[in-house]
Amino acid sequence: MNLATRTVLRSAVRNLPRSTIGFRSISTTAPSLMASEVTKVEGDKSINKSGKFEIPYQSWEERELTEGFFDFSARTLFITEIFRGGWMVLMQFFREPYTIMYPFEKGPLGPRFRGEHALRRYPSGEERCITCKLCEAICPAQAITIEAEPRKDGSRRTTRYDIDMTKCIYCGMCQEACPTDAIVEGPNFEYATETHEELLYNKEKLLANGDKWEAEIARNIQADHPYR
Repeated sequence: MNLATRTVLRSAVRNLPRSTIGFRSISTTAPSLMASEVTKVEGDKSINKSGKFEIPYQSWEERELTEGFFDFSARTLFITEIFRGGWMVLMQFFREPYTIMYPFEKGPLGPRFRGEHALRRYPSGEERCITCKLCEAICPAQAITIEAEPRKDGSRRTTRYDIDMTKCIYCGMCQEACPTDAIVEGPNFEYATETHEELLYNKEKLLANGDKWEAEIARNIQADHPYR
């Protein structure tokens, strides 16, 4: 807001009767403001004559008039906000702290938690992945590499399924794109390693993760099913 506009607004507000002084309005659409656009604001309503939405603003003088001299002075001089904040800190200080003794205790995880990747199987033991390569195509980090060849029965199954976990951004788009729920991000978040090579997951590693976490993965997918 330029100086000329502020001057016009200030003079317009000061010329209003004391009982009708409200918020000074700043239009979000108009490039400049005129004195005719200043309106009285009741509650949270802030609409000018042209119907434009406006952001309420108050100067110190206007706040003193609308709040009352004593309330405004007490809040300004005695810094009541600081005392209220200090009182909240003091109350929390005497409360018993809630501490999770990790790794012996762990907090709850939601069904949509995105952790370590895993490849799932059907109950019969057959791999779920049909080599559609949708996860490879949709991965924004290009962390997935898939190679496949047809079987004798004509079905498609992967011969190579690699994920570079150092590239993965854990967006979950591979899991959303998979039509068979083959590739998922499981509940495991404790897989820190000491070398880069350990974070280059191949098909065998991913299938082993799926076998290990299948019960919890299936439970999370079932819990999230109504929202998919």
